[in-house]
Amino acid sequence: MSAERSRRFPARTRTTTRPEGGGRATGPHAPAPARQWPILAVLGAVAVGLLLTAAGSFRAGIVLIGAGLLLGAGLRWLMPSVGMLAVRSRFTDVITYGFLGTVIVLLALMAQPNPILDIPFLEDIVRFSVR
Repeated sequence: MSAERSRRFPARTRTTTRPEGGGRATGPHAPAPARQWPILAVLGAVAVGLLLTAAGSFRAGIVLIGAGLLLGAGLRWLMPSVGMLAVRSRFTDVITYGFLGTVIVLLALMAQPNPILDIPFLEDIVRFSVR
């Protein structure tokens, strides 16, 4: 009697599986930082954005933080394997990174004084939620 493996999910989970695309971004021959370059690129953009914000260039720093998240969404969508940038399923990661990046960029462009972008219904939403 041969024991065939069942295609059903086990009733009890024993381990945690990697998210789809959670493998190394390059082969095992590369050093550790090179294998995780997608997450390092996103974290680098966010770190530079935080430094710009702390240095006094509020709007440029916050836009760079949002652009870093949008970069993460693009990398997650286009690349088959992104290492530690993969947290959940590809669909969920792209939607989450993209939504947060877009919202951060829009709010930075609408920030007072002298907003660059004027979207009336978003101003009403922000005013309503802050009251």
